[in-house]
Amino acid sequence: MAVPKDPVMLLSYVNTKLRDEYSSLDELCRALGESREEMEKALAAIDYEYSPEKNQFV
Repeated sequence: MAVPKDPVMLLSYVNTKLRDEYSSLDELCRALGESREEMEKALAAIDYEYSPEKNQFV
């Protein structure tokens, strides 16, 4: 499955992947071949930021 471009869909997709499959955002981005900076920027646009402690965007 391609990584969603819509920020709300991206949030759901990324948080599910982080919860179920990956121990960090860096690991997820490497596995998907995505830019961490771009992902964080897209989700910041809807007021979410990555919490390393929770391993989720909150």
